Amino acid sequence: MATSEQPEIASQAFGDPANPSILLIMGAMASMLWWPEAVCRKLADAGLFVIRYDNRDTGRSTKYPPGAPPYTLDDMADDAIHVLDSHGIGEAHIVGMSMGGMIAQLVVLKYPPRVLSLTVISSSPIGTDTSHLPGTTEAYMEHSAGGENVDWSDRGQVVDFITRDARMIASVAHPFDEKRTRAFIEGDYDRSGGFLSATNHFMLKGGEAWKGRLGEIAAPLLVVHGTADPIFPIEHGAALAEAVAGARLVRIEGGGHELHPDDWTTIAAAIVAHAQAG
Repeated sequence: MATSEQPEIASQAFGDPANPSILLIMGAMASMLWWPEAVCRKLADAGLFVIRYDNRDTGRSTKYPPGAPPYTLDDMADDAIHVLDSHGIGEAHIVGMSMGGMIAQLVVLKYPPRVLSLTVISSSPIGTDTSHLPGTTEAYMEHSAGGENVDWSDRGQVVDFITRDARMIASVAHPFDEKRTRAFIEGDYDRSGGFLSATNHFMLKGGEAWKGRLGEIAAPLLVVHGTADPIFPIEHGAALAEAVAGARLVRIEGGGHELHPDDWTTIAAAIVAHAQAG
């Protein structure tokens, strides 16, 4: 077992290392596989060197006993830089989704010279009072509370719950493919050796040192947010874009808290255009 200071982080790259680099950071409980390979290849085909990786406690990266994670969100921002270092990359475009979007904000605040541009998808501004913004929907809160009754060591229960979760956060503009989703979750569960340690993500603290400092972000910022996101309603994305000078907000109409296949082309094109402009 690696120490919390030096976790082993599994990563995968797509494209030509000579091209500008882009690092993809996924959200809570989600391995790198939640960045669809098709999206990674779209970005690579557009002239980017794409890296996705497993956060601590997911996929094939270092895992810790559930219940008391010995690391913070700030440590996970350091992990992102270590991934770049492991690939010999000095600076990169950073893209983060959900909790990964919060980690990405920390990366650019802690390591500004390493960040060419920042894209935040389906997330919320860090170090900011968001109590005045709409909160997570009651329907999703009720579903989420059911997670306490799941035996997270039981593959069947976990796959059922995460599949229901995916349906709860799905786009309202496109159909939900339950069969495809369940098969994907089963594959992710098996590759990760289960999701028990990944529940540590819901106990994480960090970012306190950056309270009120979002305005310091100088890297070009793109915010991508679904208009039907039940976890972080669109107002969270708008608040983040408003907090950073020159930021741009792309609304995914009817989009949920996900990367729906029908939106992959739109999202990838927005990320590429932002990277090329940055």
